[in-house]
Amino acid sequence: MKALCEKLGYTFHDTKLLETALTHPSFGGDHHVPHYQRLEFLGDAVLELAVSRHLYFEFPQVDEGKLTRIRAGLVREETLSRAARRLDLGRYIRLSVGEDRSGGRDKPSILCDVMEAVLAAVYLDGGFDCAVAVIRRALADDLRPKMLEDHLDAKSRLQEILQRDGEMPAYAFISMQGPPHAPLFRYSVTHNGQTIGEGVGTSKQNAQQEAARDALRRLGRLE
Repeated sequence: MKALCEKLGYTFHDTKLLETALTHPSFGGDHHVPHYQRLEFLGDAVLELAVSRHLYFEFPQVDEGKLTRIRAGLVREETLSRAARRLDLGRYIRLSVGEDRSGGRDKPSILCDVMEAVLAAVYLDGGFDCAVAVIRRALADDLRPKMLEDHLDAKSRLQEILQRDGEMPAYAFISMQGPPHAPLFRYSVTHNGQTIGEGVGTSKQNAQQEAARDALRRLGRLE
């Protein structure tokens, strides 16, 4: 607990909250102890409010539609599971033997859920400002202005740029790799018969978004 608190940059007054946030339903069911699902529900709201407030002040001239797209990129599973890996949350999760053996510690969905639950635990223990501080620490570079632009809906942006030529970009499945519990999908995007980008993601939609971002980079429309 002490090592994890150092990574979070926050020391809990009630360590039971953190313990619950790290308890998967499979472990909770086996041992009849509280698990993280209620905290995850609350953490999702805390995260969305914190990110919304950050974007509101960071981009005073950006309309609500674009802010919504940027926020969606920040609170999605891929971003949160990446933040959880930076904090090494997987090693602290309490899992059933079966879930542990199936690779649960590295499943993006579980890492995302635990990240949200931990944020809720911080919020309940120390208040909103403490939760915001942990969010900033966890998301790190994802909250930098240039990185925030990268969270815009890349597929929509690419479509807006290319539809002027009269043909919409097309996405094609290339491959799926990795274990069943954590697959990685690879997609390409083409325009006028030419491949203009490729991307990898933990879901088909994420892979397509990454392919669109790659295309935008190649077109010089994304840093």
